[in-house]
Amino acid sequence: QVQLVESGGGLVQPGGSLRLSCAASGSIFSIVAMGWYRQAPGKQRELVAIYNWGGSTNYADSVKGRFTISNEYAKNTVYLQMNRVKPDHTAVYYCKTDFYSNPPVSPITSWGRGTQVTVSS
Repeated sequence: QVQLVESGGGLVQPGGSLRLSCAASGSIFSIVAMGWYRQAPGKQRELVAIYNWGGSTNYADSVKGRFTISNEYAKNTVYLQMNRVKPDHTAVYYCKTDFYSNPPVSPITSWGRGTQVTVSS
């Protein structure tokens, strides 16, 4: 079993910054990727950014140049630095990881419970 603990959400003013963290723990043999998704009210959950454990990253076009995803391999942790935020960034942000348990038969997906980000003046 794997646990994802998210932190860093809250209320931020337009143009401000926020940093989300997500730490994975439990029966992890190796991580394939960790990333962030978001779901705004009345909308479907969508990709924000992914950190592939091989070192590459992927971003939604809407956040390129504003958000940066990074990680700490030793801590199985991924961060999302959100800069110059806008009201339409308001959503619940979910952490997701794809990983192998032991024995590494096939990848498993696990989701965090989500952290609320509200951008408002």
